[in-house]
Amino acid sequence: MRPARRRMVRWGCVVGLLLFAAVCCAAPVGNAISAYVALKSGAQDDGGIAEGGSAADIPPRMLTAYKMAVQQVGKHVPKCRGMRWPILAGIAKVESNHAVGRNIADNGDIRPRIYGVLLNGSGQGGNSTVFADTDNGRWDGTASAERAVGPFQFLPSTWEGVGEDAGGDKVADPHNADDAALGAAVYLCGGGRDLTKRSQLKAAVFQYNRSQEYVANVLGWVDQYTAAAKDPDLKNVTGQVRTVIEAALSQRGVPYSWGGGNTGGKSTGICCSPSGKSGVGIKGFDCSGLTQYAYAKAGISLPRVAAAQAGAGQRIPASLGTSALKAGDLVFYATAPGRDSTIYHVGIYVGGGKMVNAPRPGTVVRLDSVNAMSGFAGGARRL
Repeated sequence: MRPARRRMVRWGCVVGLLLFAAVCCAAPVGNAISAYVALKSGAQDDGGIAEGGSAADIPPRMLTAYKMAVQQVGKHVPKCRGMRWPILAGIAKVESNHAVGRNIADNGDIRPRIYGVLLNGSGQGGNSTVFADTDNGRWDGTASAERAVGPFQFLPSTWEGVGEDAGGDKVADPHNADDAALGAAVYLCGGGRDLTKRSQLKAAVFQYNRSQEYVANVLGWVDQYTAAAKDPDLKNVTGQVRTVIEAALSQRGVPYSWGGGNTGGKSTGICCSPSGKSGVGIKGFDCSGLTQYAYAKAGISLPRVAAAQAGAGQRIPASLGTSALKAGDLVFYATAPGRDSTIYHVGIYVGGGKMVNAPRPGTVVRLDSVNAMSGFAGGARRL
């Protein structure tokens, strides 16, 4: 790592002190459920985290299906714990990109139908194993072999065992968003998994497709959608403060990128953080890029780096504690609190001890406790 010191000061959330490590800012096998073989539909940027990941990229009718499945799965797998819509969204993102581009009717029917490659051993899509037909073409439109179907890409043979009627029309249809989401929830729950435990969640996704690359990809999306699903209480927040906070919250799930982000939104970052992490090829935000973007939405200009942002408003001393912060305030962290030149990180306070935060490489924009970072150095008020 040999970045120019001037470049570090311009872009990074660490100001020139490089000795500090802190940073701102395959074909289905066995019981595999799907015929997903091309594992590149969600390009990974860093540590299994794929770009995007806000609920905004999910068609509303599909999101409704995911949430409905969560409500209903307990009827079919009573011992299941921890099923939540981001898990289903993570699977559907990788399998079909949430059926984007299809028509999703009010009753959940998806047209045109979504079909995977024909699993006849031809090698198409990477498949070299023959899967004999099991449904006489009822769901996959062909009796010559199997192919995965619907937004969750079930094999017809698997659907036969887990398919459920979620909409009350007495037909369990893998091409129906509601039925497919419920079937996926039932399958992932197994005999009664506790999906709040990361190990069991990994096992569920691995059972869906026996590929560690697939698991990492899906879990990256699950983590992003989970971050996007948590909403702070903004009922008493108005005006510019609300504009800033909502702008920051809208970016939850976007990857951290060293040097990424500006007044126009997320952008590709640069090399390299003090710990050697590069933002090159990652479109996202570092901590001060996020704050600069959010404040710009309210018409307020901020300097690019965290330490400079501390001087751009009414300073709130660290000695007053976090209780002195108000929604919309910038909140700072320093290697030597009391010396603003050592500020290495900034977030946006939303109230209730929480801030919108782009923590470090390998993570995403998310809600965090104000105690999530070390060296609280007070805040600044521009609103």
